[in-house]
Amino acid sequence: MFELVKIRDTVRVPPERFDEPRKKVILDILRENYEGLTDNDLGVILSITKVEDIGTGKVVMGEAASFHNVVFSALAYRPTLHEVTPGEVVEIVDFGAFVRLGAMDGLAHVSQITDDYINFDSKKSALVGKETNRKLKEGDKVRARAVSISMAKGERGKIGLTMRQPGLGKFKWIEEERKEEKGEESG
Repeated sequence: MFELVKIRDTVRVPPERFDEPRKKVILDILRENYEGLTDNDLGVILSITKVEDIGTGKVVMGEAASFHNVVFSALAYRPTLHEVTPGEVVEIVDFGAFVRLGAMDGLAHVSQITDDYINFDSKKSALVGKETNRKLKEGDKVRARAVSISMAKGERGKIGLTMRQPGLGKFKWIEEERKEEKGEESG
């Protein structure tokens, strides 16, 4: 889930940047320190959107810099357990499919893609259902549910996905299932 969050921190401004506009310097430092950072509570910080408040700078003895308490807004992506989200398959491997969910990638293990037994076709870089012959390949658009999330501070998180539940999977498969349901209802 994407959200705007407010963060409070202290920013160290080095003396070589004292002659530059304070707000610009602090925004640059925040972007350098925060963008791309993964945090257990916030998720992945995608962008610093606005510096809202800058406190008066303080100088600490023995430190050649000024320190400013700041409040700023950031756009963050924090995956939530059981969240259903669209994505794009970005890589197929023998054990599953990596799905781009916007800011992060998740893994749908072969056991979580379909109820069918799946074979890995290395020549076509695809996962193929044995009975249904349904293929999942790079570039396919899918809908998946997050079933496990592991976020370690400073590292990219891991998201486990499933596509085995009704209304999930490759969009083409979902549409085929809906047409089959309509056919059964009218027949």
